[in-house]
This record gives sequence, structure tokens and C-alpha cells, in this order.
Amino acid sequence: MNEDNKVTEEAIENEAPESAASDSERIAELEKQLEDASNRALYAAAEIQNVRRRLEAEKQQASAYAAASFARDILPIKDHLERALAAVSDELRGDKVAANFLAGIESTARELDSVFQRNGITRVESKGQMLDPHKHQAMLEIPTDEVEPGTIIDEMQAGYMLKDRLLRPALVGVAKAAS
Repeated sequence: MNEDNKVTEEAIENEAPESAASDSERIAELEKQLEDASNRALYAAAEIQNVRRRLEAEKQQASAYAAASFARDILPIKDHLERALAAVSDELRGDKVAANFLAGIESTARELDSVFQRNGITRVESKGQMLDPHKHQAMLEIPTDEVEPGTIIDEMQAGYMLKDRLLRPALVGVAKAAS
């Protein structure tokens, strides 16, 4: 048995350097795998944070502009009220019955303006402004020397914004140089 022990000790001594080298390679391999897993975890955490931010921004935007479709639908009503009030003559305003009727229409128009204001709906400035294709739609050109070409001189239909988004462009007549 003594000889068997010697053979075993020699085998262990011969394997020890290989085993030590193998262990250090194994440790290096495991450290590399740990680093890769750590990097993947960091990337995943960053991606989750980016998705969370993007969803929060989309949620805020959806909330801010949720009324856009309804606002577009209500704009023709505002237009009709304005046209009705603009069509009333001074003579008709003097009539007592008509005056009471007009007071109701004007009150409705003021309330609608108040609702628009509370919800961030504003009228696009047009007359006297330079044509802005992001807010105005030129329907016709009017030859004149009174103003600079490209200046809006007539508004056929008001345009409206919801906060910073265009709901409807203003339909306008634009000055052009007289021939």
C-alpha cells in the first residue's frame, strides 16, 4: 500500500499544476460571465426606465389632447353663432323682442368662449398677419398695393389651436402685388 500511496501522491502532484491553471481559467470564465450578466441587467434596467418615461410622456400627451376630436366637432357651432351675430342689423338690435333673443345668443357665445379658454382652445390670429402655412390656409389671393404681399387681409373661417396643436387652419385671403 505504501507504493500505492506513492503513486497516488505523484498523480496528485502531477495534476495539481494543471488543476490550479484549470481553476484560474474557470474563475476567469465565471467572472466574465458575471460581468456579462451584470451588463445585461443594467441594460434591461435602463430600457425599463426608458419605456416608463416614454409611457408617462404619452399618457400626459393623451390627457392634454384628449378633447381634440370633440373640440373639432364643436368649432362649426362656434362659427354658426358668430355668423348669426354678425348678420344681425342695428335696426333688429333695437327691437325689444329681438334684443332679448340676441342677448341669449350672445350669452351662449360668451359661455362657449369661456369653455374654450378653460380647455386651452385659442383662435388663430389672422388679419394683418403674414401667412403662416402652419396656421393658415390661403384660399385666394387679392391684388392690392395697400399691404405687403403675403399679408392676410381677409378671413373666411377662423382657425383654432388646442394648446400648441392646430385644430383647424384659418381660411384666409392673402394680399398679392397689384399688376
